[in-house]
Amino acid sequence: MTIQKNSTSTTVRLDKWLWAARFYKTRAIAKQMIDGGKVFYEGQRTKSGKAVSLGDTITIRQGYEEKKVIVIALADKRKDASFAATLYNETQESLNTREKNALARKQGILLSPASDSKPDKKQRRQIRQLKERL
Repeated sequence: MTIQKNSTSTTVRLDKWLWAARFYKTRAIAKQMIDGGKVFYEGQRTKSGKAVSLGDTITIRQGYEEKKVIVIALADKRKDASFAATLYNETQESLNTREKNALARKQGILLSPASDSKPDKKQRRQIRQLKERL
Protein backbone atom coordinates (compact mmCIF):
# COMPACT_ATOMS: atom_id res chain seq x y z
CA MET A 1 0.00 0.00 0.00
CA THR A 2 1.29 3.42 -0.92
CA ILE A 3 0.36 6.38 1.26
CA GLN A 4 2.53 9.40 0.74
CA LYS A 5 1.99 12.87 2.13
CA ASN A 6 5.32 14.59 1.54
CA SER A 7 7.21 12.63 -1.14
CA THR A 8 6.81 13.86 -4.71
CA SER A 9 8.59 10.94 -6.41
CA THR A 10 5.93 8.29 -5.66
CA THR A 11 3.03 8.06 -8.07
CA VAL A 12 -0.08 5.93 -8.60
CA ARG A 13 -2.07 5.16 -11.75
CA LEU A 14 -5.09 7.43 -12.21
CA ASP A 15 -7.63 4.61 -12.44
CA LYS A 16 -6.21 3.01 -9.28
CA TRP A 17 -6.32 6.29 -7.38
CA LEU A 18 -9.94 7.02 -8.42
CA TRP A 19 -10.90 3.52 -7.29
CA ALA A 20 -9.02 3.86 -3.96
CA ALA A 21 -10.60 7.30 -3.38
CA ARG A 22 -14.03 5.64 -3.90
CA PHE A 23 -15.17 7.73 -6.84
CA TYR A 24 -15.92 4.49 -8.72
CA LYS A 25 -16.83 1.03 -7.50
CA THR A 26 -14.33 -0.87 -9.66
CA ARG A 27 -11.13 -0.09 -11.52
CA ALA A 28 -12.79 -1.21 -14.74
CA ILE A 29 -15.51 1.43 -14.32
CA ALA A 30 -12.86 4.04 -13.50
CA LYS A 31 -11.02 3.12 -16.70
CA GLN A 32 -14.25 3.38 -18.75
CA MET A 33 -14.98 6.82 -17.33
CA ILE A 34 -11.45 8.04 -18.04
CA ASP A 35 -11.55 6.68 -21.60
CA GLY A 36 -15.06 8.11 -22.07
CA GLY A 37 -13.94 11.66 -21.25
CA LYS A 38 -15.63 11.95 -17.84
CA VAL A 39 -12.34 12.49 -15.99
CA PHE A 40 -9.94 15.36 -16.69
CA TYR A 41 -6.39 15.48 -15.32
CA GLU A 42 -5.06 19.04 -14.99
CA GLY A 43 -7.85 20.23 -17.31
CA GLN A 44 -7.14 17.76 -20.13
CA ARG A 45 -8.37 14.32 -21.14
CA THR A 46 -5.92 11.59 -20.29
CA LYS A 47 -5.34 7.84 -20.25
CA SER A 48 -6.08 5.54 -17.32
CA GLY A 49 -2.40 4.75 -16.79
CA LYS A 50 -1.49 8.41 -16.16
CA ALA A 51 0.68 8.79 -13.05
CA VAL A 52 -1.02 10.88 -10.36
CA SER A 53 1.16 12.86 -7.99
CA LEU A 54 0.50 15.13 -5.02
CA GLY A 55 -1.06 18.51 -5.74
CA ASP A 56 -2.60 17.46 -9.08
CA THR A 57 -6.10 18.68 -9.99
CA ILE A 58 -8.64 16.12 -11.21
CA THR A 59 -12.11 16.98 -12.53
CA ILE A 60 -14.70 14.19 -12.33
CA ARG A 61 -18.17 14.23 -13.91
CA GLN A 62 -20.70 11.92 -12.28
CA GLY A 63 -24.27 12.27 -13.45
CA TYR A 64 -25.35 15.89 -13.00
CA GLU A 65 -22.40 16.69 -10.79
CA GLU A 66 -18.88 17.79 -11.61
CA LYS A 67 -16.28 17.62 -8.85
CA LYS A 68 -12.90 19.31 -8.95
CA VAL A 69 -10.51 17.73 -6.45
CA ILE A 70 -6.89 18.25 -5.49
CA VAL A 71 -4.81 15.17 -4.67
CA ILE A 72 -3.37 15.43 -1.15
CA ALA A 73 -2.39 11.78 -0.59
CA LEU A 74 -1.75 8.71 -2.72
CA ALA A 75 -3.11 5.20 -2.23
CA ASP A 76 -3.29 2.11 -4.40
CA LYS A 77 -5.46 0.05 -2.01
CA ARG A 78 -9.15 0.61 -1.38
CA LYS A 79 -10.20 1.08 2.24
CA ASP A 80 -13.19 2.56 4.06
CA ALA A 81 -14.84 5.85 3.11
CA SER A 82 -13.23 7.85 5.92
CA PHE A 83 -9.77 6.86 4.62
CA ALA A 84 -10.79 7.67 1.04
CA ALA A 85 -11.89 11.17 2.10
CA THR A 86 -8.35 11.88 3.31
CA LEU A 87 -6.90 11.35 -0.18
CA TYR A 88 -8.32 14.55 -1.70
CA ASN A 89 -9.78 18.00 -1.05
CA GLU A 90 -12.65 19.29 -3.15
CA THR A 91 -12.21 22.90 -4.20
CA GLN A 92 -14.54 25.52 -2.73
CA GLU A 93 -15.55 26.62 -6.22
CA SER A 94 -16.62 23.05 -7.02
CA LEU A 95 -18.67 22.76 -3.81
CA ASN A 96 -20.46 26.05 -4.48
CA THR A 97 -21.28 25.09 -8.06
CA ARG A 98 -22.62 21.67 -7.04
CA GLU A 99 -24.84 23.20 -4.33
CA LYS A 100 -26.18 25.81 -6.76
CA ASN A 101 -26.94 23.16 -9.40
CA ALA A 102 -28.64 20.88 -6.87
CA LEU A 103 -30.88 23.74 -5.74
CA ALA A 104 -31.75 24.59 -9.36
CA ARG A 105 -32.69 20.94 -10.03
CA LYS A 106 -34.89 20.83 -6.93
CA GLN A 107 -36.65 24.06 -7.86
CA GLY A 108 -37.19 22.84 -11.41
CA ILE A 109 -38.88 19.70 -10.14
CA LEU A 110 -41.09 21.67 -7.77
CA LEU A 111 -42.16 24.15 -10.45
CA SER A 112 -43.20 21.48 -12.96
CA PRO A 113 -44.50 18.46 -11.04
CA ALA A 114 -45.36 15.31 -12.95
CA SER A 115 -49.00 14.54 -13.64
CA ASP A 116 -50.71 11.82 -11.60
CA SER A 117 -52.45 10.34 -14.65
CA LYS A 118 -52.11 10.03 -18.41
CA PRO A 119 -53.74 12.65 -20.62
CA ASP A 120 -57.28 11.77 -21.70
CA LYS A 121 -58.49 11.76 -25.31
CA LYS A 122 -59.31 15.48 -25.40
CA GLN A 123 -55.95 16.44 -23.87
CA ARG A 124 -54.10 14.19 -26.35
CA ARG A 125 -55.85 15.99 -29.23
CA GLN A 126 -54.84 19.35 -27.79
CA ILE A 127 -51.23 18.21 -27.40
CA ARG A 128 -51.16 16.93 -31.00
CA GLN A 129 -52.65 20.21 -32.30
CA LEU A 130 -50.09 22.22 -30.35
CA LYS A 131 -47.21 20.16 -31.76
CA GLU A 132 -48.51 20.43 -35.31
CA ARG A 133 -48.70 24.23 -35.06
CA LEU A 134 -45.03 24.41 -34.14
